[in-house]
Amino acid sequence: MKGFPRTLRALPFLGFMWLGGCSAVGAPSFVAFGAFFPAWMLCGSIGIIGAIVARAVFVGTGLANVLPHQLLVCTAIGTISAIVGWLLCFGW
Repeated sequence: MKGFPRTLRALPFLGFMWLGGCSAVGAPSFVAFGAFFPAWMLCGSIGIIGAIVARAVFVGTGLANVLPHQLLVCTAIGTISAIVGWLLCFGW
């Protein structure tokens, strides 16, 4: 390692710094059907369901005919519902 520049010698230690988010406690998860599932997967599913429900409401009320940028609006509603689901299920 004597011939390498100082920045290259520090490179392996940067990998350990990136692993600092992996704690001994583990990532938030829940037990479903006897297996551990990550919490983000549950909240992502809540967001997808929220976007689908919003789209169904827009089509059912006729708002889809006058609402511009429906994809952006449904994506925003899905994201908001996923974040609210995270806050309600796993705390502030």
